[in-house]
Formats: sequence, C-alpha cells, structure tokens
Amino acid sequence: MLQVRDDSAAAFEELVTRYQSRLLAVLQHLVPRREQAEDLAQEVFLRVYRARKRYEPQAKFSTWLFTIAHNVARNARRSQARRHEINVAGADDDGGPPAIDQMALEASGLMPTRILDKAERAEVVRLAIDALSERQRMAMLLAKFEGMSYLEIGQAMDLSLQATKSLLSRARENLRLILAPYMDEGEPPGGGSTP
Repeated sequence: MLQVRDDSAAAFEELVTRYQSRLLAVLQHLVPRREQAEDLAQEVFLRVYRARKRYEPQAKFSTWLFTIAHNVARNARRSQARRHEINVAGADDDGGPPAIDQMALEASGLMPTRILDKAERAEVVRLAIDALSERQRMAMLLAKFEGMSYLEIGQAMDLSLQATKSLLSRARENLRLILAPYMDEGEPPGGGSTP
C-alpha cells in the first residue's frame, strides 16, 4: 500500500489481485446479489485508490480495507432500504442464494438421522450466517474467514474491544439457536423468526 501511495500502478494491481476474492467473499454475505457484491468490491478498491495519498500504516492493510468494505456495504444496504425495492422473482432467478423456506421444501427428508453431504452442510451454515444481523454477520465473517483478532475487527467496524467481544458472543449464540433444529433433527434452518 505504501507503493500505491507513491502512485505505483503495479502495486495497486497486486493489491487488487491479492485481496479481490477475499473481499468479494465477505461482500457476498452482506448483500443479496453477487452482481451487487462485485460492484461494491469495485467501489471499495476505487475508494482505496482515491484515499492512497492519505494512507497511514497504523494497522494492517486488510483491517483498513475491510473497514472501507464494511462502510460501503452498510451504505449500499441503507440506500437499498430507502428505495423499498421488492424482489418478486424467485431467489434462484438472479443466481442468488435460495430462500430458506425453499430449501426446507426441497430437503430430501426430515429424518433426524439422514446423512448430509459436505456441500449441503456448508449451504445450511451459509444460510444461518445470512440470517444474522448485518453487524453480527460482518464480525463473524471477519473473525472466521479473515482470521482477524478482536482488536482488528473492532478497528474495522469502529467498535471498542468489549463491544466486539459482545457482538461476536451474540452472533455465536444466535448461530447456535438458528442451527439447533438442524443439529438436533436434521431440519434446515428456517420457518421461524431469527433471534
């Protein structure tokens, strides 16, 4: 990033190459459509480039990057909420994740002992993470998928250390409650309201 600050195009290209897939993976959990996540990833890198002259290496670059990503995703969700958009097409029409209700209907069986393959379990966990609040989801993604510490997550999300610990604790408890029927009875999450 220091080379980018000094106007190195090759260094900026390297940053994009190095962080693009990680950034996109996090953003896909924060917005409903992959295309929107891709647009937001471009916006994040554009903001990084525009702010390059003001960059000061006080924390890891990834912490700064995900701080920008968190703010961009939050602004996009606010903007979308103000427009009151309603998606009347099926969730699969735009390549997005299937609705939890639809997944429950398509489940191969409701027997508690049914054996689930790895892909199905991963999908159930992804749907459970998507059911968390935006802040809890972001904190969980940064902790589990980016391996960030409490301190780094707090810096990225502008939270105190104690608030970060509390947020992650609530997120884990909510995941446990959302996944309990699945773990106990083999049913995918859904049907009720999320905590």
